[in-house]
Amino acid sequence: MNLGTVIVADDDASIRTVLNHALMRAGFLVRTTGNAATLWRWASAGEGDIVITDVVMPDENAFELLPKLKKLRPDLPVIVMSAQNTLMTAINATECGAYEYLPKPFDLNEMVGVVRRAIQSRSPSKREGDREQAQGDLPIVGRSAAMQEIYRIIARLTQSDLTVLITGESGTGKELVARALHDFGKRAGHPFIVAGASALANEGSEQELLKRAEGGTLFLDEIGDWSAEIQTRMVRALHEADAKPLGARSVTRGSTRVIAATHRDLKRLIDQGSFREDLYFRFNVVPVRI
Repeated sequence: MNLGTVIVADDDASIRTVLNHALMRAGFLVRTTGNAATLWRWASAGEGDIVITDVVMPDENAFELLPKLKKLRPDLPVIVMSAQNTLMTAINATECGAYEYLPKPFDLNEMVGVVRRAIQSRSPSKREGDREQAQGDLPIVGRSAAMQEIYRIIARLTQSDLTVLITGESGTGKELVARALHDFGKRAGHPFIVAGASALANEGSEQELLKRAEGGTLFLDEIGDWSAEIQTRMVRALHEADAKPLGARSVTRGSTRVIAATHRDLKRLIDQGSFREDLYFRFNVVPVRI
């Protein structure tokens, strides 16, 4: 059974061998190369149903090659793998149009599963907008499997307007993740406003914060520590903001992305009656656990 042809490009012969055996056992035809030039020649000739490529190869960086591949064959899914497991690697892979980014060392079963999904879809999502690449990297570190998943989540969410709820113990970097979602997204040139409970102490402060963050991101820190009064005012403010038409004097939440964070177990607080369930569901659109 031939499920499709996979082109594997990596200058590490052991990686090529392992992937060749695993993919052939899974029912794929495989062609392997150790350089970008051969990958480009094969792809240009219409060969391959999917590409797996390392970022760093002797003759060309995958992030330089990928835009050319996407222009030549926009329906060709490309999986990027790299031992340079940083947030910027994940974001660059996403913005260059990669179907998926997998850090090395990768799990073979996961890789085969991603290849199967990519072959079935053959319609990688299109990324919009050109953002000037940030120099350097954010101070988010970690090479564990858990952190690699966080990098991939951040990369997928940077161009989204979805509300995100970040949970995790104090000191795990929840604000850094929120900052990354802002700085590497389409709102980067607009305000990033951080607000804890003290910033919401006064009546009307929630409206003012939404206004200050217009066009950018409002990061609401430690929402589990909010008083009942603050929760009620925030529910009302978000509801009213959603209802305001564009051009109205009050800011619309559609122009402001909301990211919330807490170290508390909000579901337990809901059961205890100390956190509003409707507010929880407003924030918990995309959950990210650090």
